[in-house]
Amino acid sequence: MYLRALEHARFVLMKALFSLSLALTFSSIAFSQNHTIRGFIYDETGQSMGFEKVRLLKTDSTLIEGALTKENGFYQFAKIAKGDYIIKVQNAEFKVAYKNISITSADGITTAEFNLEKRSDVLEIDDVIVRGEDKRKRNEIMMSEIRLDKKGLERIPGMGAENDVIGAFSVTPGVTTTGDQGGQLYVRGGTPIQNKILLDGMTIYSPFHSIGFFSVFETELIQSASIHTGGFDAEYGGRISSVMDITYRDGDRKKFGGKISASPFLAKAVLEGPIGKKPLDGGPRAGSYIFSAKHSLLDYTSKDLYPRINNGNGMPFNFTDVYGKMTFKGSGGSKFSAFGFHNRDSVNYVVADLDWQSSGGGINFLLVPSSSPILVRGHVNGSNYKTSFSEIGVEPRTSSIGGFDLGFDFTYFLKSEGEFNYGINLSGFKVNYATTNEAGRTIEDENYSTEIGTYLNYRLVTTRWVVQPSIRFQAYPSLATISPEPRLGLKFNATDKVRLKVSGGRYSQNFTSASSDKDIVNLFNGLLSAPTNVQETFVTQFQNEKTPKNGLQYAWHAIGGIEVDVTKRISVNIEGYYKYFSQLSNINQNKIYEDIAEFADIDDIFKKDFILENGESYGIDFLVKYSAPRLFLWGVYSYGISTRWDGFQTYFPVFDRRHNINLVGTYLIGKKKDFEVSVRWNLGSGLPFTPTGGFYQEENFSGGVTTEITQTNPSTVSTFLGDFNSQRLPFYHRLDITMKKRFNLKNRDIIEVTGSITNAYDRRNIFYVNRITGEEIDQFPILPSLGLSYKF
Repeated sequence: MYLRALEHARFVLMKALFSLSLALTFSSIAFSQNHTIRGFIYDETGQSMGFEKVRLLKTDSTLIEGALTKENGFYQFAKIAKGDYIIKVQNAEFKVAYKNISITSADGITTAEFNLEKRSDVLEIDDVIVRGEDKRKRNEIMMSEIRLDKKGLERIPGMGAENDVIGAFSVTPGVTTTGDQGGQLYVRGGTPIQNKILLDGMTIYSPFHSIGFFSVFETELIQSASIHTGGFDAEYGGRISSVMDITYRDGDRKKFGGKISASPFLAKAVLEGPIGKKPLDGGPRAGSYIFSAKHSLLDYTSKDLYPRINNGNGMPFNFTDVYGKMTFKGSGGSKFSAFGFHNRDSVNYVVADLDWQSSGGGINFLLVPSSSPILVRGHVNGSNYKTSFSEIGVEPRTSSIGGFDLGFDFTYFLKSEGEFNYGINLSGFKVNYATTNEAGRTIEDENYSTEIGTYLNYRLVTTRWVVQPSIRFQAYPSLATISPEPRLGLKFNATDKVRLKVSGGRYSQNFTSASSDKDIVNLFNGLLSAPTNVQETFVTQFQNEKTPKNGLQYAWHAIGGIEVDVTKRISVNIEGYYKYFSQLSNINQNKIYEDIAEFADIDDIFKKDFILENGESYGIDFLVKYSAPRLFLWGVYSYGISTRWDGFQTYFPVFDRRHNINLVGTYLIGKKKDFEVSVRWNLGSGLPFTPTGGFYQEENFSGGVTTEITQTNPSTVSTFLGDFNSQRLPFYHRLDITMKKRFNLKNRDIIEVTGSITNAYDRRNIFYVNRITGEEIDQFPILPSLGLSYKF
């Protein structure tokens, strides 16, 4: 069955590639009737500079139009008439760059590449517009999207004297975390399995470590990190809640360098440098490499430094992350990269052990055809992830997934920042899992799956309107299902300072979780492909009867919002959202019978491995941002409601948090701005839990039906539970403070000392309550830390 599905997938892929090749050929003919000016912008190390403003001027300096570089530093002006022009690039940190361009033919392509030089004196933000954020606000939908670069990530207070992308994502509007341990993010009613995490186009199955403070990503390597909490366009598929898209930078193409650092939590190193011959003009070389490695030190430090944790036994977390990449740049800006990674995590509690590891690698390329105005991106990669969870008195749970991913994306740039994008993606994977439900029944399977996704995405930009219709076709050959997924985004620029926007669409995904949404504490994050062993009929929360063919998950998003630039420094973003999860698949906690002929008369809900559910999530998010040369403030308030319907009852899932507040502030002190203070305060209303209704002695009926229960005295005490998730835990709140002092050495090396205090006022936030003894297990207490880094 799998081979037939794979052959079908290959056939569809070949047809798609052939069609795309024809489209590329015809589009290059049809679209080449006017001249195109394009190129890349790099800094002095050869690093591409994304989201920078590029201006096309007449020779008298009159502005004709502006463009914004893509994430890879690429810009393009389309349909340019004959004549003489000036291209201008201006950034506060670099010298202003100009290039004179003379267009002598009606058709053709002219390339203008920039390698910017560092300024000796950096201008203040008020002196020059240094970024293209304002232009992005006017010309892109930017619905439910937060994008940060490395500097933005470092503004968020770090845990254990280390900055990490998880800290930035956790303060995003609509994002909920369930505590300091577990390392999981819930986005506007979606579970962790419904979040797509991408690193340079590769899906990362387990992005966060068990301790909850650190991810597998290295902050020093991040070029940009964006999170889409809903309403994303058709370029992204395979998940029904959110997308977190992370891009790593290339290594330094001019000189060798790196960074080493250590704190009580971890030690890490980053090394980078050029590859190839040095050019005669002394510019960047053609190739580069970059390597990073980090390893936790808690095994060695936590018993002495944090004796209040785990009854003095230290913090039982251990993890290692390794990453390496080589990049080679060709003529015209084309680029090829090869990378590999390995991540490992282990946590050993008194009553349970969790281990997982992930390895993979791949290649990415960027092709800039010399005779076509189309930009081509591609990737092929493969990875393997496996995890195991052992708990006292419970059968071990295991899960693994291994597979490949192949994709091509094409971009044609239109006049006035418009775009036409299309692409295709093929993936295949094998899944193994074995788990146990609350009734003690084992649920296990092994299967193979393939997915094929194609999309069309068009963006029209006018003076007032941005219109972005798109459509994706997500095919699941092994399940004989094709999911059409129309999506639409609209933005109206009411004034220069006020913008209205809406977006929405349909989404689907194959993967489901090997844990239940009803689990109180979820440490095991196994992956499953869409189950077929589900009930034959399902009655939704609206009492509509469905006859599902499989356990694919589906959702609809509808989001509306307003952006207001109150001043040059203050911006406000307000969004209301509604997500309808029309079909969800979950581990069947009600299974007590095997699905065999003997129990044919038993309802499916008591014998299928999985059950189907549906649900809703809706709410409103407020974001206020203040940005100045020395002071940065970020305030978020989120109000949300999430419910699930399992065929019996409507319940609140464990991540349903009604109120969530995140306040972040960063201030630079000193003439050289070399001392930084950052604070973050988080307040979250209580998460739901199931109360204990009482206790009883569990009779095992050792004498069969003749057991005299009035004379036996069982020693086992069992718990009688109250209504599911009918009560709430106390409010969660925590203050984190980080201070950094930078020392600039004469040889341009940098030493940085970082001090941090996590949970500064030692709030006792509940992590878990033992139902039998009533003992409360808290989240982490106050955690001071001191770190040192050396950058060369």
